[in-house]
Amino acid sequence: MWSPLVALLLCCYLLGSQANRVYVHPFNLFASDNVSCETIQNETSKQLQTLPVAPLDIEVLTPDNRDQSNVDAQRHNITVRTAVLAKLVNTLGLRMYVAVSNKQQGTNILLSPVNTFGSLVTFYLGASKKTAKLYLTLLSLGRQTDRQDCVSLMDGHKVLKTMQGINSLVDDGPKDEITTQVWTFTRQDAQLSEDFIQGTQQCSDTSFTRSVDFSQPLEAENLVNSFVEKTSEGRLKGIFKDVNSSSNLLFVSSFNFQGKWRTAFQLKKTAPQEFYVDETTTVMAPMMIHTGQYQYYNDQVQRCTVVKLSLSKRSYMLLVLPHEGVKMQDIESKLLTDVMSGWHESLQEGLLELSLPKFSLSSENDLREFLSNMSPEVEDKLLGSQAEFSGLSNTQPFTIDQVVNKVLFEMSEEGAELQDKIQEAGVPLKLSINRPFFFSVIEGDSSAILMLGKITNPTL
Repeated sequence: MWSPLVALLLCCYLLGSQANRVYVHPFNLFASDNVSCETIQNETSKQLQTLPVAPLDIEVLTPDNRDQSNVDAQRHNITVRTAVLAKLVNTLGLRMYVAVSNKQQGTNILLSPVNTFGSLVTFYLGASKKTAKLYLTLLSLGRQTDRQDCVSLMDGHKVLKTMQGINSLVDDGPKDEITTQVWTFTRQDAQLSEDFIQGTQQCSDTSFTRSVDFSQPLEAENLVNSFVEKTSEGRLKGIFKDVNSSSNLLFVSSFNFQGKWRTAFQLKKTAPQEFYVDETTTVMAPMMIHTGQYQYYNDQVQRCTVVKLSLSKRSYMLLVLPHEGVKMQDIESKLLTDVMSGWHESLQEGLLELSLPKFSLSSENDLREFLSNMSPEVEDKLLGSQAEFSGLSNTQPFTIDQVVNKVLFEMSEEGAELQDKIQEAGVPLKLSINRPFFFSVIEGDSSAILMLGKITNPTL
């Protein structure tokens, strides 16, 4: 699954570690200089730097001011830090996907590992030391030698800048584009920490931080939803529900991927065909057809067929189609980063006539529900009643009430390049993606998984 450049960097990284007989944990790649293990019970060692928050005005749609030099610092720079972070993002993203899929069998699913990871790191910036230690454990960024009563804090800003670089690599392609936005709404008498506000800017292209009077919850809900809809150009509607008067903070992030296939499908051949939702249910879905050279692999062990579809110079999609009679859950239960890496390494080129349903997806994911799917205890300690955010605001106690990740995936039927002329001899192997399948969208240089999804019914 690693690109040649990343593989080389990792090789040098590992060889260097072995030569010095020192293993460099991911924590050390993102830690500040001279970091020490700080006692968890001591929360007064650092004075909280806060900033006032402008009140929400529905007529003022200007994004937050940001230091552009910090935003651009990490762009177009593939490093060992990028490759290691990508693996952590992928691991947590796959864990979340499997947990969600187990709860939502038979439905379409879409999530963005990079977007979810970025939201969690942003909340880490405002967490107490006790809660921060739990975030580091979930993110696999904690120092393993720490005692139970202390925590070594990694630099969350380094993580977010590195993730920013991953997204920028996709935008460097000819047609694909990632757009990220973040909205934070806080109670009107609270100031937010400078670290947290900076984090919202580092994990997005544009951010909006506003204060709201929650004493009239229905009015506040309508106001924030209207503001989000206006500033998202109508992509996000009615995003917050059941806002109450005791709310402290509402948070929504948007990850929008718009792209084109590297090579166009044959538009004239697109026609409705049967798609088998399950053994007894079919729907008519528009099926796109393209004949050409593809990299694919027939996995007899996992009992599925994997096809790689190029999206741009830097990103691609892996389609995973279970063999007939094999349940999607049987494959999803074994989804690990090494399994996907093995698929990528086993791909071989061949002539295919590929039929693929035309689809676009959008989802609104409750991050608290994502964590609860993994473990109710995890959600409770990271965002729920046991979570402490003494580093988030000057108002205490302070809670994070709603966290929504909006993910949109849109692909044009057209391609960035004209279809290749088929000059190969022989008859192409026909592969019809006409039953539920799994897919991932991957940034090729870092191998970061941008999106994970499942299509059980392309007409929904």
